[in-house]
Amino acid sequence: MKILVLGAGATGGYFGGRLAEAGLDVHFLVRPRRQAQLKGDGLRVESPLGAIHRAVATLTRDQLDDGFDLIILACKAWDLGAAIEAIAPAMRGQARILPLLNGLAHLGTLDAAFGGEAVLGGLCQIAATLTPEGTIRHLNPFSALIFGPRQDSQRPLCEALVAASAGVRFDLRLSADIVQEMWEKWVLIATLAGATCLMRAPIGAIVAQPDGAALIEAMLAESQAIAASAGHEPRASVLARFRGLLTEAGSPLAASMLRDVEAGNPVEVDHILGDLLGRADAAGLGAPLLHAARCQLGIFEAQRRLSAGSR
Repeated sequence: MKILVLGAGATGGYFGGRLAEAGLDVHFLVRPRRQAQLKGDGLRVESPLGAIHRAVATLTRDQLDDGFDLIILACKAWDLGAAIEAIAPAMRGQARILPLLNGLAHLGTLDAAFGGEAVLGGLCQIAATLTPEGTIRHLNPFSALIFGPRQDSQRPLCEALVAASAGVRFDLRLSADIVQEMWEKWVLIATLAGATCLMRAPIGAIVAQPDGAALIEAMLAESQAIAASAGHEPRASVLARFRGLLTEAGSPLAASMLRDVEAGNPVEVDHILGDLLGRADAAGLGAPLLHAARCQLGIFEAQRRLSAGSR
């Protein structure tokens, strides 16, 4: 199986590196600066599950052609348009796309660009960051990639990926209902990002305050209700796990969106909170805490753009 990974940042670099480590034919589609880093020093990953330091195959956009079986998209939502343009030459063949973006809005965008039969469902769970020197730092022992078909014709490729990835050093799982699991992750991410960005603090610091746990529970209930209105209410066991994660005393857990805010980077507010709230409005549901979080992040993003434009 020949795999193209768009980007070699924290997410794409980690999962692509692990797949290459397991013996799959992995190529990274990268910008020239990242290609120079990878050619000069290889792909470097620091992880509690074992380090990676290996040479990897890289391509830039002008070097890309078809012949791939699977394309893994691990870009941020604001970069999806550029990603679609970048992978277009590889889509002239029979490639299928496995997107690892949060939320669900990207599915419609990719379907419109390449047809629904070409787009699988997928999500990942990992805490990782890319250092300025190009090293990927995996921040805890957990990493998972969950994927599955959205159409029956996609199932053989999904099963082939599982078979080809035996021994890979992350949790790779073929889902029986990937759209449901994507909704469930969206509920978690919206709550986690909404709460930690609104409060500018990790979970442990929030729940240490008298109103903190109640605020998070209420935001989780808002997200749950929106998912339920779309026919994808999270399963009881999943919600129980989410409550434990989101109210754990002393937890350092925070959304990657908060790290982006603290670093002054663009944030996926429209894709994660904006789209969710659009669905709430269409269903006639109130979600005041999620609206407050979106407003706060919208202000941040507007000020960030203004500051960037004045430089």
